[in-house]
Amino acid sequence: MSFTDDELAYLDTQTLGRLATVQPDGTPQVSPVGFSYNRELGTVDIGGYSMSRSQKFRNVVHEPRVAFVVDDVVSTRPWRVRCVEIRGVADTVLDPSASPGADSSVIRIHPRRVISFGIGQEDQETPG
Repeated sequence: MSFTDDELAYLDTQTLGRLATVQPDGTPQVSPVGFSYNRELGTVDIGGYSMSRSQKFRNVVHEPRVAFVVDDVVSTRPWRVRCVEIRGVADTVLDPSASPGADSSVIRIHPRRVISFGIGQEDQETPG
């Protein structure tokens, strides 16, 4: 699954998203996370402090199906929301570019479905 140019441009402007994983007992967990788009692999990479010791990391090891959302409210007058939702499978990998001494573990999302709205659209006048 690939992203449109508009979706990639939007993701490049954002720094925070929400990752949904499934715990071993089936309970969903949602975590705010930093991310980057890996253009070489076409994946979304999520790293962070003590990543390999986090519940979300353990969840992905147990169940690789994930969802990831990046969204924002551009304006309230007119109401304008932008969103990219990514559904896919994730794996846990070591990031060779991590700083020495840092936790180099990464959750790498391989998109299977991308849903977006409000991306690449201009504000519109509302009647009234």
